[in-house]
Amino acid sequence: MTGAVAHPTQIPLDELIDTRQRREQHSDLHCVTTWSARDLHWEGVLFREVHEALAVRVGLARTAGWVSIKGLDGYHACLRLDDALADDVLLADRLDGAPLPTEHGAPLRLVAPAHYGYKSVKHVCAIEYRRTYSPGSARWAAHPRGRVEREERSRYLPGPFWRVIWRAALPRVRRRYDQR
Repeated sequence: MTGAVAHPTQIPLDELIDTRQRREQHSDLHCVTTWSARDLHWEGVLFREVHEALAVRVGLARTAGWVSIKGLDGYHACLRLDDALADDVLLADRLDGAPLPTEHGAPLRLVAPAHYGYKSVKHVCAIEYRRTYSPGSARWAAHPRGRVEREERSRYLPGPFWRVIWRAALPRVRRRYDQR
């Protein structure tokens, strides 16, 4: 825990994921590129419960309005703090009843179903509270909120425009991804 806190700290994963607070949920993962993975079965702890347990411990600044989640792979995304505290935002360590596999974000993944997938950081290793928004690894393409319901795919064009662009580009992007 770093950033807009009085006492930056490191917390072991097993302490962060307290088994007494575990939760299961079924939710969808939506990609800005117009595909979705439906009815995924996640298990973990609510981000809100982790936040509540740690906010006092780290001395969270009252002015902190954003949280940046960082992954071991270097990827990071920023969520508005009130969005991160929603009832369905998990720090998940299991998928479909089994430990989270590496390709899906082990050991820990943020799951924010109301937001596009680029907000659901894999391989979570750091949480940074912020006073201001940072676009994270998605840079110019990121939207500060990234809410699926409002098609907030990017700050620069309305969602329906991006839907058309991504649908046209998706086959080429997918081929490049599969070649890796």
